[in-house]
Amino acid sequence: MAEIINLRNARKQKARADKEAQAQQNRALFGQTKAEKLRRASEKALADKHMDGHKKDAPK
Repeated sequence: MAEIINLRNARKQKARADKEAQAQQNRALFGQTKAEKLRRASEKALADKHMDGHKKDAPK
């Protein structure tokens, strides 16, 4: 027999889990020093430049 659950509590638990996941993402994103942000931006720019250099030209 299936276990009976309270849907109100299930919704609240899901909301709490979603809120915690968003908080964790915000801590990672906004909890950085300026130097870390600049380093991450430069690494992303270098990776983007590397990927753009390997793209094939579109057929004409």
